[in-house]
Amino acid sequence: MQDGVSKNRRFVIAATLFGAAAMAVGTLTGATPALAQQSPSSSERIWTALKGDVFGDRQILSDTGLIRIEAPKRAQDAALVPVDIYIDAAKAPPDGVKSVTMIIDVNPAPVAATFQIGKDAGVTHLSTRVRVDDYSYLRAIAETASGELHMSSTFVKASGGCSAPAVKNTDEALASMGQMKLRQFTPAATETAGNAPELQLMIRHPNNSGLQRDPLTQYFIPAHFVHKLSVSQGDRLLLAMEGGISISEDPNFRFDFSPGAGDIKVEATDTEGKVFSDEWPLEAAGL
Repeated sequence: MQDGVSKNRRFVIAATLFGAAAMAVGTLTGATPALAQQSPSSSERIWTALKGDVFGDRQILSDTGLIRIEAPKRAQDAALVPVDIYIDAAKAPPDGVKSVTMIIDVNPAPVAATFQIGKDAGVTHLSTRVRVDDYSYLRAIAETASGELHMSSTFVKASGGCSAPAVKNTDEALASMGQMKLRQFTPAATETAGNAPELQLMIRHPNNSGLQRDPLTQYFIPAHFVHKLSVSQGDRLLLAMEGGISISEDPNFRFDFSPGAGDIKVEATDTEGKVFSDEWPLEAAGL
């Protein structure tokens, strides 16, 4: 799967840049891109054509209950769509789930992210925020350690998320880029009311999609986003991500985990090669 995902990531980044160039040509020629909203059936057709690029001819099992993805049926803000992914540990095989790939069918770069789950990390719930460019299915595909693929999907009505203007201006975004904050939640305080603590990681980064315009020059802002992330405790990996343009500005990830010994360490790398890192001790009172 790794080779397929890496290959597809290169493909979809190229597609993003091509899409930005096509939009620029349309602006110069006076052409207006079609804004027809996708239907569930058209999103399914895109997925049918796309899935081979990501997973080859491997069988993908649907709605087995191992994994579930949730998002609002109609997004309030297409650039900040909250997504929750749940793994049912009771339905997982003994070797567990090793990764989850999130796909947004209609986005210019459909593979939003692939999350690697550390062995014995205990991750059963992950939430983040994404951009959605048009009405689309959002999909979460879990891969078990033995190579089985299990998929869950939900349809979201949203449009324009990938080209929506940034919340911050360029100077403000650059000044705070790379700053991180980690929040820790006790089991009693977690939204899922489970038995595991949760971590919430917030990273300051514009995560430019390549489809947004500078408000002054009206030129397209080059794509610049966090594409690699790892969260570990001591030498033990909890969660890692390889992401694309669909992750929202100021990436935000919240997940549960099985705590062990050592500090929480985070390292993030963006597409310009900048590396950001930080670490925090576990709060003894909280965990």
